[in-house]
Amino acid sequence: MSATINSNYTELAQRVIDTIKTCYDPEIPVDIWELGLIYEINLDDDYNLFVTMTLTSPSCPVAEILPPDVEDKLRQVEGIKSAKVTVTFEPPWEKEMMSEVAQLELGFM
Repeated sequence: MSATINSNYTELAQRVIDTIKTCYDPEIPVDIWELGLIYEINLDDDYNLFVTMTLTSPSCPVAEILPPDVEDKLRQVEGIKSAKVTVTFEPPWEKEMMSEVAQLELGFM
């Protein structure tokens, strides 16, 4: 599964993805993009960014820390007016959502 990206601003969308790739679950040595934790990225015409993400489980120990950290980093992206991260558990995250890069890094391939 890959994230849905709704943006007419390709360069800005790539900067957003690059920023997301700097965010890690401290217990897993792979960024949250490659883990498949980002479900949706929407950028409106006023440069407000809306990201829907999940966690590896509802009881994830970083549930209170990781989403605000992602949101803070996204607010720093040049060209973004505001950023809002929403957490969902639908659909639940599964290891098959990881990229091949993540699966190789974690020894699943």
